[in-house]
Amino acid sequence: MGQQFKRLSDSQISFIESQKLFFVGTATADSRVNVSPKGMDSFRVISNTKALWLNVTGSGNETSAHVQENPRMTVMFAAFEGKPLILRLYGAATVIHRGDSAWASAYAHFPETPGARQVFELDIELVQSSCGMSIPFYDYVGERELLKKWATHQGEEGVSEYWKQKNQTSIDGIATHIIKRSKAKVSPE
Repeated sequence: MGQQFKRLSDSQISFIESQKLFFVGTATADSRVNVSPKGMDSFRVISNTKALWLNVTGSGNETSAHVQENPRMTVMFAAFEGKPLILRLYGAATVIHRGDSAWASAYAHFPETPGARQVFELDIELVQSSCGMSIPFYDYVGERELLKKWATHQGEEGVSEYWKQKNQTSIDGIATHIIKRSKAKVSPE
């Protein structure tokens, strides 16, 4: 059943690298809890205690708002094929915006992605595994290219305008600082 670890093992890292989907959970002390599914080859394990994930433009920007007020984050992976497993990473996250000095080195871990918005750095404090025996099997068919196509069609100015209209605050009114901290170009492919 469930086990806890202070760091990721090599086998856990291999499991993470084979996953096509993960879930991110964040909240401030007073906000709604946000759980968001992520894909698009956007997660990288940097060390046994550090991970990065690339955040692309979406309808909201809850994670960024939450992390800037309360850095706690949970990332969950679940095996939808093969041996059952649920793996959770608990830790403190930092949001890196396009205009931040750490952007270039963090973003270099990922393929060029239209609409790339932020990178989150997670300092892993606890790893927890659980059985996952109730998780159903699903077959991976492929990535959806709709978001990349949308960002490419919008162009740099269109994505920036979308950020201004839709991504400056969370649903609870918490600032994301996306415009102020994203002075660098959006540069979709």
